[in-house]
Amino acid sequence: MLNVTGMTENTHFCYDSVNKSCLKHVYVATIRTPLYLILVAVIVFTVCGNLVVIISIAHFRQLHTPTNFLVLSLAVVDLLIGGFIMPPSMVRSLETCWYYGDLFCKIYTTIDVMLCTTSIFHLSFISIDRYYAVCEPLKYQTKITVCVALFMVVISWSVSAVIGFGLIFLELNIKGIEDVYYENVYCVGGCTLIQTEISSLISSLLAFYIPGFMMVGIYLNIFLVARRQARAIEGLVSQSKSSEDSKTIPSSKTERKAAKALGIVMGVFLCCWTPCFLSVNLNPLFNYSTPPVLFDTLVWLGYLNSTFNPLVYAFFYSWFRKALGMIVFGQIFQANSSRTKLTTD
Repeated sequence: MLNVTGMTENTHFCYDSVNKSCLKHVYVATIRTPLYLILVAVIVFTVCGNLVVIISIAHFRQLHTPTNFLVLSLAVVDLLIGGFIMPPSMVRSLETCWYYGDLFCKIYTTIDVMLCTTSIFHLSFISIDRYYAVCEPLKYQTKITVCVALFMVVISWSVSAVIGFGLIFLELNIKGIEDVYYENVYCVGGCTLIQTEISSLISSLLAFYIPGFMMVGIYLNIFLVARRQARAIEGLVSQSKSSEDSKTIPSSKTERKAAKALGIVMGVFLCCWTPCFLSVNLNPLFNYSTPPVLFDTLVWLGYLNSTFNPLVYAFFYSWFRKALGMIVFGQIFQANSSRTKLTTD
């Protein structure tokens, strides 16, 4: 017998011979098979798309800029989400059981939290990079160097690792309700992040809301400055006669276009992950009553952010499209291909 979600209503357990086994909700084949095909396609596209970004920036010397090193590290995050987080999450979501043991569940959840936090830290630093490029162009070369970008990358990964490890392995997520959790919530075959009200609030503030509000504020400022610059450039184009002035116009236009593209990356991230974080914050208030299907859907919406990022790059950046062609046809293996001039407008 089926319910409205396409699951059978018969009682099943993840491990029939184990005490405290989690309940298993079985999807019928007509629903489970298409979902597997869709999610496998998402995983393949996520891995391949971000691999193209990584190879492009790493291979072509023209792309070795502070901004692109941050984008490269962000693509590594998205690649790990696609290659390491999505596959076991797909099995957990569609089989509704975790078959990989408690230790791997802790490792998986720790890395999941770390990668999500790393993403938003990267986007925060990218917004700072774009602020200086658009709003303080005379200071950009001295303020944002390759060393500064690499320092931002190290900070993003290090702080995120501390947050993920502390939250999961030190069990700060259930601090104060350990007995209640292991007696009433924990079951064998489950792998879902449970947090107390305090834990969810603090971790969400540090890892999502504070960096998110900071990014929104910075990009609003960038938008206002970019509008003023666009008006000034329009006047300059009509009046300018010197070649030196005409050379500054494409450069300023390129910086604004990059800010727009990376602003859309930030917007996509916030749209994909905000529902999941709101669910995590509200779940303790409603006695952890969020339906598993709804929670899995919101988590996968967050994961799709890693799939969308290469699409944004492909739409905005001609260098990405040209690099993709060279990678597909093996031209990057030719001598001096790393010195190829890519269009970056």
